[in-house]
Amino acid sequence: MKLSREIKTGIIVIGGILLFILGFTYLKASPLFDDSKIFYAVYPNVGGLQPGTPVSINGYAVGKVQDIRFKDASGQLIVTFSVNDGFDFSRNSIAELYDTGIIGGKGIQIKPVFDEDRMAQNRDTLPSNIQPGLTELVQQNLSPLQMKVEGAVTNADSLLVHFNDVLDEGTRSNLRQSIRGLNQLVASFQKSADGLNELLVANRSQLDSTLKNFNKVSGNLAQLSDSLNEAGLGETIRNMEATLSSLNAVMSKMEQGEGTMGKLMQDEALYENLANASRELDLLLQDFRLNPKRYVNVSVFGKKQKEYTVPENDPAENQSPQ
Repeated sequence: MKLSREIKTGIIVIGGILLFILGFTYLKASPLFDDSKIFYAVYPNVGGLQPGTPVSINGYAVGKVQDIRFKDASGQLIVTFSVNDGFDFSRNSIAELYDTGIIGGKGIQIKPVFDEDRMAQNRDTLPSNIQPGLTELVQQNLSPLQMKVEGAVTNADSLLVHFNDVLDEGTRSNLRQSIRGLNQLVASFQKSADGLNELLVANRSQLDSTLKNFNKVSGNLAQLSDSLNEAGLGETIRNMEATLSSLNAVMSKMEQGEGTMGKLMQDEALYENLANASRELDLLLQDFRLNPKRYVNVSVFGKKQKEYTVPENDPAENQSPQ
């Protein structure tokens, strides 16, 4: 079948129009025949986000950014992006803007939420969030450090000012004098050390002799200790310890009132009786010395024995018991 020139021309024009449409949609990163869902997200700043940037879920690309335009006079930007229809998530899922690399570049990742709310539908506006980039994180971490450094510099400056106030001319002069005195003291110590070294060198032989004598004395003491040990000093000390233990036991019994000595020490009545008996014996001996006729009467020729009369001021009568 032979086509006419008009039909050929029409086919070429229609083909050209189709190729133009396909090329235009490809350049806009929006395929002509696509069953993806369209979603919106509003950001105060997109940080250089470009149309055609991939949209991912858990690191897997599921769509692309379609369009970016101002929402209103507030300057907020509304981003239009597509997501494949093969994955469903809640309308509360978050469209987060994040850095795709260290040196720059922005992308959108969906953080899916699976709750009891309805699933996201075509043309829904999802909640948005901006993940801090590396530069922002560095600035956030460096800001407290910067404030501390500035505070430290300010304190150091104040300290230097006060230090300069303290170190006036008089203080500097006193400090220099103290340093000179310290140098003189160190020099004196050095001279003393030198003199001590000379003294040690001069008397080295005497010191050696003294040390030898000390070693001899130590050896003699060791021999004396061995001799005492061989002479049975240890046995004698043990016997003395046993004797002292026995004596302590006897003294303990005496203190407790056991035995004759214990009773004499503890029985006050016996002590009083002995004291009274001693006193009466003393009176008896004194009376016998002063008045022997009271106790001894000798009759040579059988004379009648005279009756004894007690003299006046008889010491036995006048002596009262204590």
